[in-house]
Amino acid sequence: MRAGPLNQRIALQYRAAGVDAAGQPTGAWTELAAVWANIALGSGLESVKADRETSVVRASIRIRWRTDVTAAMRVVHGATVYEVMAVKPDLQRREFVDLVCEVRHG
Repeated sequence: MRAGPLNQRIALQYRAAGVDAAGQPTGAWTELAAVWANIALGSGLESVKADRETSVVRASIRIRWRTDVTAAMRVVHGATVYEVMAVKPDLQRREFVDLVCEVRHG
């Protein structure tokens, strides 16, 4: 894979297991890695839930091959936080991993 299309710097984050002083789980997000990516925005959906307008934007984020990314993670790009919904690795050539993501507003 050429490096050219990977032109956005993102942070891969996971929820760290930890507890606060009261023994409650913190669930703080911790950075796994900062990597180059290609972000392709897909369809969007807008609806009203609980009398509030919400929108969902789907995106496909392509990164170089790695084996430590799961659907329990999130991607941060600037001020935008993407929830990873699925991880689709390139099993034949092992060149890239596509992350199916969503951004929720509202």
